[in-house]
Amino acid sequence: MYFIAIWGSNYLSDCGAKRWGFGGLPIGSEHMPMPFKEAVRAAWKAVDRGLSALDIVVEGCSACEELRCDGTVGPGGSPDENGETTIDAMVMDGTTMEVGAVAVMRYVKDDIKAAQLVIKHTEHTLLVGEKASEFSIAMGLLGPMNLSSTDSMDKWMKWRENSCQPNFCKNVFPIKACGPYSPISAASGLRDDPKGLHLGEANCGVGDPLRTMSLGSVPVRPHNHDTISMTAIDKEGHIAVGTSTNGATVKIPGRVGDGPIAGSAAYADDEVGACGATGDGDIMMRFLPW
Repeated sequence: MYFIAIWGSNYLSDCGAKRWGFGGLPIGSEHMPMPFKEAVRAAWKAVDRGLSALDIVVEGCSACEELRCDGTVGPGGSPDENGETTIDAMVMDGTTMEVGAVAVMRYVKDDIKAAQLVIKHTEHTLLVGEKASEFSIAMGLLGPMNLSSTDSMDKWMKWRENSCQPNFCKNVFPIKACGPYSPISAASGLRDDPKGLHLGEANCGVGDPLRTMSLGSVPVRPHNHDTISMTAIDKEGHIAVGTSTNGATVKIPGRVGDGPIAGSAAYADDEVGACGATGDGDIMMRFLPW
């Protein structure tokens, strides 16, 4: 994940580098993959055009969606258990404290723009699923379209060939196999075990969260769960932040991570500042800092 900060006063900073930069890219940006650099350039052009902080982060994150940064932003990445790519995004205006977000959105590729439309055209904060898609299309975004790609489907097929391992379920049966799953009886410890499998041997059936992480849950890595988070301060001194992601690879369908959650993935307040974070979103949402 790259948390990129854009200042409208001729300076640009990469929070990872912790140093000021010049010439349109952060010092230390040689370590940033090219698609993220292009997101920075798109945001910086928006600064030069005098756009608002909110529009700046939308421009920057949209570039990352189009380029499918790390395969974790935009369409064509991170298939869920059914092989489908769904997307999450959030924008927050640090002046008005308005938040717009979409989650588990299908059929529409422009998720950060969809999140901005929630602010522009509703009194709500978060729209989810197909209804978020219907709203976005009604407001002018392109769709419906298939968000999967050859790469995402190849990734999903390899996962299926590996007996759907690793995955995000626990305390379910069958063990070390693809679903459909059913719960293991709490009383007996096992539901129906005709093959003689035992709970302790199964990554999907381990009950203790720490053991689940070490034995069978999907490891958190940059290319299977990540996001972009961008904040901007415009020439008026107003702050906004945006995040965009296609979520965790082989997530359970319907899962919402931290990406569209204000105060978990990112937060902005003109009087304080803004920041973003990434990692295991299901853990991060338990410890909201705001």
